[in-house]
Amino acid sequence: MSHSITVIGVGDDGKAGLPASYLERIERCGVLVGGERQLSFFEDSPAEKVSIKNGLSGLVARLEQEVRDTVVLASGDPLFYGIGGYLSGKLPGRVCVYPAVSSLQLAFARIGDSWQDAVVVSLHGRPIKGLAQRLDGKRKVALLTDEVNHPPAIAGYLLEFGMTEYEVFVGEHLGGEQERTGWYGVEELAGMEAAFFAALNVMVLRVRRDADKPAEWTLGIDDAEFAQRKPDKGLITKREVRVLSLAALGLKPDSIVWDIGTCTGSVAIEAARLCREGAVYAMEKNEGDLANAAENCRKFRADLTLVHSKAPEGLEAFPDPDAVFIGGSGGELRELLALCCSRLRPGGTIVLNAATIENLSAAQQAFSQEGFATDITLAQLARSKPILDMTRFEGLNPVYIIAARRN
Repeated sequence: MSHSITVIGVGDDGKAGLPASYLERIERCGVLVGGERQLSFFEDSPAEKVSIKNGLSGLVARLEQEVRDTVVLASGDPLFYGIGGYLSGKLPGRVCVYPAVSSLQLAFARIGDSWQDAVVVSLHGRPIKGLAQRLDGKRKVALLTDEVNHPPAIAGYLLEFGMTEYEVFVGEHLGGEQERTGWYGVEELAGMEAAFFAALNVMVLRVRRDADKPAEWTLGIDDAEFAQRKPDKGLITKREVRVLSLAALGLKPDSIVWDIGTCTGSVAIEAARLCREGAVYAMEKNEGDLANAAENCRKFRADLTLVHSKAPEGLEAFPDPDAVFIGGSGGELRELLALCCSRLRPGGTIVLNAATIENLSAAQQAFSQEGFATDITLAQLARSKPILDMTRFEGLNPVYIIAARRN
């Protein structure tokens, strides 16, 4: 008969911070599991000690067969980016969790601020890519760090996207004998050495009271706000067509998006701001346009992947998409559509903008051959324009918006 598994959270103060009921369970267990740091707090325990080193799948297999009472030691609250939720899901009905105070709770306790309204982001073992759009507009953010995404590296990233409105709190070894805390400006922190900070730290970003309010961008950013190629200014997916195309893509917060022929990056940037938990991959063959796209990404705080290439070359490096926008194909339309159709995830959508009836016909035929159904919108739009003390309308080039989904 398999016995109980207890997951116990341990703070930086180790055994000293645990209540008697926690210690009692540790004392009577037959197997004690944890990282080397957690196990070091209980070197005098007679239980068999199992160090977690090479993933959790092997640990689960062992725990399934274990007949002795087992305690798994974890950091802080095991259900807060910890092992507790994982084990509870893999071993339903057998796991009891006894949490300690999390590093997040301790950080907000040290600064004397509430945390129920904070956005929490873990960069521990995760890439920093895409963080900019997740933070933009947030007044209070808690960040969990690691040896790569350490406080100076994160501050340097914030500077890249002009996020200087924050003041930054760094708490190290919170709850332990080596606890150290401090407030820093973004520029100050970016210039510091990683080695100045202990590996065990948590950051809190909070908008300064004296900070200028950052620009707020809603869906349908004005065309004139984007850096564009000169003297050919105007090579951009116009705002009205952009909004219709984004709607046709059916984007979700975690969508993976391709933008092929991104030019100024207007569609990719708006997509990144809609898919803050997802990722956007944009491709452009013109080097000057790509530079403008990179400038626009920094301005609008959209951290996406920009690639200098002519599609379909280079698309093999992108993950399979939930949505594909094609603003330009460079003459390889049939081959490009075949590749996009083959890579598209189930339930995904491809949207292509065509300015000519020839491209419309070619796209319609290609999608039909790939087994995709299409919905086509002809966008014939005009914008108001003053003339003396009156107003007239100036037409935009008609655009066919083709949305294709697998039959």
